[in-house]
Amino acid sequence: MRREPNRLLQLLIAEAGLSHKGLARRLNDLGAARGTPGLKYDHSSVLRWIGGQRPRDPVPSLLTEIFALRLGRPVTPEDLGMPAIVSPPDLGQVFTHTWQEGVATVTALWRADVERRRFLIDSTFAIGAGSVGAVRWLTSPPDERLDGGGSRRVGRADVAAIREVTRSFGELDNRFGSGRVRAAVVEYLDTAVTPLLKDGSYGESTGRELAAAAAELTRLAGWMAYDLEQHGLAQRYLIQALRLARGAGDDALGGEILAGMAHQAIYMGRPAHALDLARAAQLSAARSGVATLMASCHVLEAHAHAGLGDARSCAAALHDAELAFDRRVPGHEPAWLSYFDEAYLAAKFAHCFRDLGDGVQAVRQARRSLDMDGRFVRGRMFNLSLLAAGLTQCGELEEACRVAAHAFDLAGELQSVRSRSYAADLRRRLEPYKREPVVTALRERTRELAAV
Repeated sequence: MRREPNRLLQLLIAEAGLSHKGLARRLNDLGAARGTPGLKYDHSSVLRWIGGQRPRDPVPSLLTEIFALRLGRPVTPEDLGMPAIVSPPDLGQVFTHTWQEGVATVTALWRADVERRRFLIDSTFAIGAGSVGAVRWLTSPPDERLDGGGSRRVGRADVAAIREVTRSFGELDNRFGSGRVRAAVVEYLDTAVTPLLKDGSYGESTGRELAAAAAELTRLAGWMAYDLEQHGLAQRYLIQALRLARGAGDDALGGEILAGMAHQAIYMGRPAHALDLARAAQLSAARSGVATLMASCHVLEAHAHAGLGDARSCAAALHDAELAFDRRVPGHEPAWLSYFDEAYLAAKFAHCFRDLGDGVQAVRQARRSLDMDGRFVRGRMFNLSLLAAGLTQCGELEEACRVAAHAFDLAGELQSVRSRSYAADLRRRLEPYKREPVVTALRERTRELAAV
């Protein structure tokens, strides 16, 4: 989308008699003095702002201070052509009632995220927002019409491009961790997908395909925020992905997003909330008729029961997961569900047994989980951590430390906060045995990762 040049900023720079390079240097220096060290703007950055790009906070406020000192008069963000943007603090937490409201909300969320708005960075996980989103997904009627009357024609190639971007970024995320790629995903949503949703011209069929593709990429951005343990931000993205899936009328995708929300709640130690979300996901999966998705929802219910210490209910849900998984029809299910194979199912079983304190079964399932696709580097780190945890529960310290060392090596290569949290959990589990030579040696070898 073409931006309007910022002539107000250009005039102020000329009035102040500053070069682009000089303004950038003053900005970096003032940022360091005001508690934001590490700014590395240059003359090219200033040219982009003159071209209409809005810099991230706190740059506008720093610029007002620089110009006020230089010109000897008050200068506001409006004088810079950068008016303050006021976003509602609950932006993204609400599952809207209409498609138009949903588009306005999700595109505003992407823009605020690109700008690194402080209220998003500091946002916290809200159980109520997730619960309301799940209820509205299950009870809201389909959107009556999903056509756009804008000036930009949207076709199959546009939708295919979003899906290819989602696939490519998903692979990079699995190999390198979310920290390396999330910013690029959000930038693509803001610059490439927003114009299609807000200014696009499309009919009913293309509109639903566009909504589904946007939902998949929004879900990925939310999953990446979860991987970075930005839980409030992740929740907002997942709720908005769910709203886009409602626009698409895609029960399978909605069930997958609800399952992701349950996954996050389990990780955060909210098993009762996770149980509600997993059961809501099951209702959606049943409407879709996708067996693998149903298996995923059952195994998440099992993990929630394990978190609540209910071994009997956990076992029943694991049994249901196995039955559903046996009914799957490979090659006839959504491409985004291809990650859920025998190895992934075994890993989820291992999580349950680890949390229930059953080391023997945790080890058995974790070994099975390692027969996995080699592209899932982060997943291998998690599964090795599960195996090491189970071995520790069984008192097999020598093998546990061998496996843990491999897991720690992978964690060091990934830009994934969850990977480091798994590593920290392993260190806590080994802490009671810290005087054992094999544990001492492992602690020495991984001291640098522990410091990070």
